[in-house]
Amino acid sequence: MASKSYEKLLDRAKAALPKEAFKSERFELPRPNFTVIGNRTILYNFKDICDVMNRSQQHLMRFLSREMATAGSIEEARAVFQGKFDERTIRSLLGRYLQEFVICPVCGRPDTKVKRENRFVFIVCEACGAKSPVRAV
Repeated sequence: MASKSYEKLLDRAKAALPKEAFKSERFELPRPNFTVIGNRTILYNFKDICDVMNRSQQHLMRFLSREMATAGSIEEARAVFQGKFDERTIRSLLGRYLQEFVICPVCGRPDTKVKRENRFVFIVCEACGAKSPVRAV
């Protein structure tokens, strides 16, 4: 008898979860399309990368600029960094950003939003509802 009430509660809890929690699509980040011209590195598909991650261009630009210890600017859909950077560096930094600011540490889904509350920054998962603190950029 106790197991039937447990099953009913479990069914009710599953019904209350958002539909995104049950989707199983593969999340793929676009390959960085960049070139080095002189002493500048230009990332042409910067806006596309931000759109796939569902993050603002300014947030990702601040992260990349600080991690590469260089100045950077956003020009339309591309990002321009002072200095020469190779593909391995850019891919590695995008992967770190993805793990730290996009992927939910609880359920592993990329369906998150960055929220600032007072002095604290959190990523809030739209799939499982988790709220996890992250460092400010």
